[in-house]
Amino acid sequence: MDTEVHPTLSAPDRARLLQPILDTHGPEMDRRREVTPEVVDALFEQDLLRLLLPKSLGGQEIHLVDFCKTTEAVAWGDASVGWFVNQSNVSAATAAAAMPHEAAAAIFNGPRTGLAWGSKNSASRAYRVEGGYRLTGTWSFGSGSRHTKWIGAHSLVQNPDGSPHIRYGKPDDRTFLFLREKAQIVDDWQVLGLRGTGSDTYTVTDLFIPDEHAPARDALEERRESGPIYVIISNLLYATGFCGVALGLGRRMLETYTELARGKQSRAATNPMARSQSVQFDIGRMEARLSAARAFVHEAAAQAYDAAAAGTLGLDLRMRLRLATTHAMNEATDVSIACYRGAGTTAILNSAPFERRFRDAMSVSQHLQAMTVHIEMVGRHLIGTENVVQWV
Repeated sequence: MDTEVHPTLSAPDRARLLQPILDTHGPEMDRRREVTPEVVDALFEQDLLRLLLPKSLGGQEIHLVDFCKTTEAVAWGDASVGWFVNQSNVSAATAAAAMPHEAAAAIFNGPRTGLAWGSKNSASRAYRVEGGYRLTGTWSFGSGSRHTKWIGAHSLVQNPDGSPHIRYGKPDDRTFLFLREKAQIVDDWQVLGLRGTGSDTYTVTDLFIPDEHAPARDALEERRESGPIYVIISNLLYATGFCGVALGLGRRMLETYTELARGKQSRAATNPMARSQSVQFDIGRMEARLSAARAFVHEAAAQAYDAAAAGTLGLDLRMRLRLATTHAMNEATDVSIACYRGAGTTAILNSAPFERRFRDAMSVSQHLQAMTVHIEMVGRHLIGTENVVQWV
């Protein structure tokens, strides 16, 4: 495995350099329920955890389409690592862009950086105190947190009397960054797929967080960076990266199934798979579905990025990116399922390349970003009927 840094290569090309080591370590990461040290080092060496970080902090601020292509290329090798790359990059970039420069620079101070946090919930309290906050709570799904020095947590803020703290005319919603060693980690990541993400649960109790480590990641009023990436809210950045993971999985499953079809004959069939018209049709149709979904995502991401750069990113383009990412995640899932089923008994073997990736694809499909209620919301927007706008 060549892990020499190639600074002249694009991020997707650097990600493709890692595919051999990801293939080699994939089963072990699945067994250990975390990314192996060798793969973590390779990610650092190819500088794949500062893709969206501001250039003012040594980051790359790559184009949103290139980011989607990068998570796709990583997930082709291993979905858990692709998930980690997306989670860490979006978390770090959106936090850093809303923090004072000096505080962000102290945390994100080199390629061996990264950030992870769990999902937002109501089981937390963050009280305003002099100079910062007192944070108590438990958060789950901290993907990649075993490999980052800093982790974070989301919470609404309360005043000392327990009443909601209002800022910018709405409840104050913040992300709190702290050293991983300050949290109590629960090793509870026993799951179907994406096992290598090590998405543990963690707890802090009455932990003091200084103001400079408590950014409001999606509040434009506190945005320090003006690049296009930081105009697009965190949920759409996550959606684009996780969509890349789904597409990478679907592509790998389709390529593997196509290769199988070139040489296998089912005992229940009279012809080899390669001569079966139904197999031929299915492979052609899956190629069209996956390619069309990918093209839609890239188009919508490019439109949103260009509009953000021009200062004209409005709700219509946000909705379009939401539709494209949700649609593509579901299309890629359907392709993965069809490939698994088409492979017959070969697919169930641990020694074959289908089983683990099928479990990963099913786990990706369960994420909030893939929920079809997003498509319903976009449909209401296009019709112009009463709507609750969220996740855009």
